[in-house]
Amino acid sequence: MNFRIKKLQQWLGENELDALLIMKPENRRYFSGFSGSSGILLISADAAKLITDFRYIEQAGTEAPDWEMVCHKANPFDTVKENLDSLHIKTLGFEADFVTYDQFETMTEKLAPRTLKGQKIDHFRLVKDDFEMAALKQAVSIADQAYAHILSFIRPGMTEKQVAMELESIMGHLGSEKPAFDTIVVSGIRSSLPHGQPSDKVIDPGDLVTMDFGAVYKGYHSDITRTVVIGKATEKQRDLYHLVLAAQLAGIKAVEPQKTGAAVDQIVRDMIGAAGYGNNFGHGLGHGVGLAIHEGPRLSPTALTASILLQPGMTVTVEPGIYLPDWGGIRIEDIVVVTADGCQVLTASSKEFIEVL
Repeated sequence: MNFRIKKLQQWLGENELDALLIMKPENRRYFSGFSGSSGILLISADAAKLITDFRYIEQAGTEAPDWEMVCHKANPFDTVKENLDSLHIKTLGFEADFVTYDQFETMTEKLAPRTLKGQKIDHFRLVKDDFEMAALKQAVSIADQAYAHILSFIRPGMTEKQVAMELESIMGHLGSEKPAFDTIVVSGIRSSLPHGQPSDKVIDPGDLVTMDFGAVYKGYHSDITRTVVIGKATEKQRDLYHLVLAAQLAGIKAVEPQKTGAAVDQIVRDMIGAAGYGNNFGHGLGHGVGLAIHEGPRLSPTALTASILLQPGMTVTVEPGIYLPDWGGIRIEDIVVVTADGCQVLTASSKEFIEVL
């Protein structure tokens, strides 16, 4: 992790900061390796300290050997102040997009008379290094294996909850630390809910079933969506599936360096709109994925990080969908990594139209 510390220390100088506090879990883990749920990183030109409580001191010492361990008192900001005093820190940065108003008030009171400056540092995590890519690929592989298993498991008469529980169980057996997010399994007319939660609804013959799930490996998340039909499909189900698949393949083809996420999104949005379903594709095309399930860059018409130019090593999802109330919905999602001349699809699961017979 030394190279990440040095990069951050260089950034401090460029931004006229004496030190920076890092509290967002993903950033804390990225810069230190510490995976515990409580801790503050304090970094300056001359020091890198991990301030946590008694529960995590031993764990932090193992996971973050490049950081000095500091056990904090009842209020961690009292300990932060003591360390700022010893380092003679006058200008202090903090994560403006993570710190709550209540925390800011506490910091203003406890850390006075220092100047506090809100900063954003998520951009450090946009391009994945070799370690990150290896972990992410393993998370993707676990999800792919879970999908292969669920195709032999799912059958009429099961509930959406049963399918979701099976997906999470098999991913755990395959090495996932936890589900990457709340697993989505929606069927029949409920498949028109893009983020619908699994219910006690029984899956019937003829139902569309959309499954959106992912694994976590060494902190890195995967994200896959597949839609299948239980039994024989109707012509409309088949036609809309192939429209979504064509749009998804067009989106993958459009991912390349120096193109914005907004531009990639627009290509797919225009394609679905031309087919008459523009009002039925109401979410962004995709999002970055890594230590967080949703991070930059975004493939979206409106998100702030959709203006970022894609670079080799960035990982994003490509997930168009069409959702028709009282009929159902279809979404297909892969994770891709931007390469020097395009992108590579990491998700290996088949996207052929599947009728589970």
